[in-house]
Amino acid sequence: QVTSALDSNRVFSASRDKTVMMWELHRTSGPSQHFPGHDLVVTGLAVSPDASQLCTGSRDNTVCKWDTETGECLGRAAISRNLVTHLCWVPGEPYVIQTSEDKTTRVWDSRELQVAHTFPAKQHIQTCCDVSQDGRYCLSCSSGSAGHGAEATLWDLRQTRGRVCEYKGHFQTTTSCVFLPWGPTLAPSIATSSRDSTVKVWDQNTAGRG
Repeated sequence: QVTSALDSNRVFSASRDKTVMMWELHRTSGPSQHFPGHDLVVTGLAVSPDASQLCTGSRDNTVCKWDTETGECLGRAAISRNLVTHLCWVPGEPYVIQTSEDKTTRVWDSRELQVAHTFPAKQHIQTCCDVSQDGRYCLSCSSGSAGHGAEATLWDLRQTRGRVCEYKGHFQTTTSCVFLPWGPTLAPSIATSSRDSTVKVWDQNTAGRG
């Protein structure tokens, strides 16, 4: 996986070899920082808006927080059976969203690296997540097969902290989900991709397909 912060020249990568690295866009001599510590493949990366901190997640059931300048591990939290599948940072907030093979989506408070909220478990593994630019909503998507599961779910982060909408139509595991840019002439929309070889665009509010 690869991620970066807006307006930053730092790029972060995670690998199956358990390594996490930071790269400078205008540097050609290799990574500028290493973040060792996970025992299994690293499957989640989320960087703070100012690129000063990094959260990582792994199949070793842990989430770690790092100082990007020094490479120091600032915290490590483990939850049984929490095989991390994806992480994303909430814009303008100290919160990190995490999806897991235990079928849940968690909200972590990065300040103390503690779980602030856990959304109700779904019926299938949660494979990916994304957060809207205003920080109000998050998306998660599910594994599935033969038309069972494979939905994306919209969650409210600020008010009810509950499920808002579901987007159903894929026939195999939904592997990614993303909020699309919107404005005065564009309705809020999301996009999903699936192992059924399709990409779908949905009206965020009605779950209608564009």
